[in-house]
Amino acid sequence: MIHFDIKRLQQELQDLENQTMQEGFWTTNSNKDEILNKIKINKKTCTSYTELKNELDNIEELSELVMQEFDEEIKKEILKNTKKIVKDIEKLELQKMLSGKFDKNNAILTIHPGAGGTESQDWAEMLYRMYTRWAEKNSYEVKEIDYLEGEEAGLKSVTFEVIGPNAYGYLKSEMGVHRLVRISPFDSGGRRHTSFASVEVLPEITDDIDIKINSDDLRVDTYRASGAGGQHINKTSSAVRITHIPTNIVVACQSERSQIQNRETAMKMLKSKLLDLKEKEQKDKIEDLKGVQMDIAWGSQIRSYVFCPYTMVKDHRTNYEVGNVQAVMDGEIDGFIESYLKQ
Repeated sequence: MIHFDIKRLQQELQDLENQTMQEGFWTTNSNKDEILNKIKINKKTCTSYTELKNELDNIEELSELVMQEFDEEIKKEILKNTKKIVKDIEKLELQKMLSGKFDKNNAILTIHPGAGGTESQDWAEMLYRMYTRWAEKNSYEVKEIDYLEGEEAGLKSVTFEVIGPNAYGYLKSEMGVHRLVRISPFDSGGRRHTSFASVEVLPEITDDIDIKINSDDLRVDTYRASGAGGQHINKTSSAVRITHIPTNIVVACQSERSQIQNRETAMKMLKSKLLDLKEKEQKDKIEDLKGVQMDIAWGSQIRSYVFCPYTMVKDHRTNYEVGNVQAVMDGEIDGFIESYLKQ
């Protein structure tokens, strides 16, 4: 059950909006992006609360009418509205669970196929499509940062940003190894194959978080994007790859128009990765970090997607499962996210 202090939330929203009207806010305030994001989130919560309250008041009025004089159409409307309200309350309840340090931030996702060539590369592409569909359904913007096409099909790697309130809070549940079982469309013998892909999810680091990186620890390479062409290719020498030598972390960006923009985006990704590593190793300084463990333990998948001999998607952490695989691949993953957050 959710407990809302709506008056406190509305007052906090008012205080934040007042800050935006102070002199110098738009030119000198280094925390303006964080404040604007908080305003957006608080507004959305207050609006959702108000809409829910109005809908509940409407149902109460309709219920009183039915009590006085039964009407089948009004009864159907009450049942329909009640089901919708239950879903809306669950969604609002889920938002209240997102209290982690970076939950409100944008999310940066990287998908890598496992061993297995075309099979795994195709599976990585399917996961990319799944997340972009989920983002579209939830009104998030997707910005592709780096894309490397597979040799025959699929992709060798993709990094993209999901932009919007609480994007990281929701998508952090997706980090880990995802396993696919299906009859391979690339196998002329029609045999069943098992493929793996890893999904990395990091919060975008905002300007108010200070991460000091020694420029001497960086190797910066510029290159021209290559591939078969199409929307993923930027045929200029503006693509940037940055290697953080002490940890061997590598980030790349080729989505922006200029080398400067690509470098800025790549540095933002590097900061996210270093902060994540620093928190995992509980180190105070970047200099104390060890090298990144690049091996992926394919046996420790978080979720299995089975197309054959039966259809089922099961999360091994929560035991939540659904039988409609196609719906999941079309972006219907809210049930998995909710079960993870509630756990």
